[in-house]
Amino acid sequence: MDVSRLLEGYHPERLTIGCLGSHTALEIAYGAHQEGVRTLVVCQLGRERAYTGQYRHLFDEVIILQRFADITSSEIVERLRSTNTIFVPNRSFAVYVGYEAIENNFPVPLFGGRPLLRAEERTASPNQYDLLDLAGIRRPKHFVHPSEIDRLVMVKLPQAKRNVERGFFTATSAEEFQTISDRLLAAGEIRSEDLASATIEEFVVGAQFNLDYFWSPLEGRTEFLGADQRIETNIEGILHMTAAEQAAAPLRPTLIPVGHRGISVRESLLEHVLDMGERMVVACTKAFPPGVIGPFALQGVFDDQGRFICFDVSLRIPGAPILMTTSPYTRYLYGAELSTGGRIARELVRAAASSRLALVVS
Repeated sequence: MDVSRLLEGYHPERLTIGCLGSHTALEIAYGAHQEGVRTLVVCQLGRERAYTGQYRHLFDEVIILQRFADITSSEIVERLRSTNTIFVPNRSFAVYVGYEAIENNFPVPLFGGRPLLRAEERTASPNQYDLLDLAGIRRPKHFVHPSEIDRLVMVKLPQAKRNVERGFFTATSAEEFQTISDRLLAAGEIRSEDLASATIEEFVVGAQFNLDYFWSPLEGRTEFLGADQRIETNIEGILHMTAAEQAAAPLRPTLIPVGHRGISVRESLLEHVLDMGERMVVACTKAFPPGVIGPFALQGVFDDQGRFICFDVSLRIPGAPILMTTSPYTRYLYGAELSTGGRIARELVRAAASSRLALVVS
């Protein structure tokens, strides 16, 4: 979309930061209020309680729709534009609204790289694999077909009932892949059409880290905001069971995020961390100009040699609200706690004040 057309009629001194009522809405709104910016949240009926109840004070305006996807209607688009809304895309926005609608039917300025959202899907072309390769960032070996499986692998595909979450299972051979997938299909946990395009990756072992970054078009620099770990069910409970308990109650591990832990990175690894973030920004700019705008994350593991192996890329605000309190890097950089939402708002305020909004939206 033409950025200059998107910003026509906008009053930079009266900006609103908008988001979908899911995933990172509270963090975005809290950060916006820290920086003195008005906020708006778009909710789906039946999922609005957090935004209309206990945390209502974080939002200057609440819009409730029958479906998240209705946000692309002309009425809602006009309402967003009339309030000078810059919309911050999160994972829920991408999943529930859809890439086609976001790219073609949502003429509202986004704080983020609109063309990049689709690249998170491994079935897209180019996709996050291509970006990692272009950036020279190590990733797990990819298997095109189940018949190629010759080691422990992780199979990734959407869940049948909650397509916002990926359904994971592990296998060590083509035969085991078939046995497990047949069982999941019969139980209705996955769909055959998704299985046909499932991603099969080598299972990598190490300490899990989500490395959270921010590319500032105004500063022309990549900032490391911190690191977190996902708390996932039911793997979290399984790991706290003894071997005897696991044997007595065999469970298939699932990896559905339900929370986060803030963590630090060994200082001697920071140079590698900073370098990877900078290289990812360059790769995104080459593949999807203008590239990254604002937050992104690399999710993976550090192995026993201190090498990072990335198995997932977030090309928008990652779900890591814990960063501002328990990962110290924004304090090192800014001298104060700053959430990812606050960093977004700060960039928008500076862009508006210097007549450079066009640099930070797509």
